[in-house]
Amino acid sequence: DKALVVENVVKAAAEPESGEFLVPLSAERLTAMRETLAKEDPNDLDEGFLTTIDAWMNKSHQDGLDGMVGILQKVLQIYAGEAIVKARVELMANVGAAVAGEDQAKADEVAAEEKANAPTPASEFMDNLLLMDTDQWESSMKAMFSTEDGVSSKALTSEIQRTMEAVVLGLESGSMAQRVQAEYLKELMTRTEQTQ
Repeated sequence: DKALVVENVVKAAAEPESGEFLVPLSAERLTAMRETLAKEDPNDLDEGFLTTIDAWMNKSHQDGLDGMVGILQKVLQIYAGEAIVKARVELMANVGAAVAGEDQAKADEVAAEEKANAPTPASEFMDNLLLMDTDQWESSMKAMFSTEDGVSSKALTSEIQRTMEAVVLGLESGSMAQRVQAEYLKELMTRTEQTQ
């Protein structure tokens, strides 16, 4: 049941001693949410899971439970970051092959080569951003952009754009997964542009 999966992740946001939800969430609660989501069967993190979160967010908003809306947004952010990091190499290879008129075997070959090579600094930094709390993005970007041998905002922007194209073209059109991941990447792009 998708509601049970969502409930398990949301419960991890509650303070262990009191069961209360203290917003903004502490780093420990965010880590607990991330760990709980990671323990779930990946097959359960599908459209039903995402539409359940969306329905809970709408209901919480209608009931004036802004704190719960924020917690559910964090669940979506954690989901999106994890899903993008896990799938972006394959998505980019599949989209690239499709655009070039190549078959799936060629896409699989490109993805295998990409995984065998060391990631670029921009790709590695983007993965780090995707796996951290969005509240830490700006400070991490400022630190990286100001380091002489760090990743430039231009390189990061290029990596985000490539990934966004893969998400938009590689996931089912109109799906919740596509919408959630594209919105997450759009927010990362906006914050990158603002941090330059």
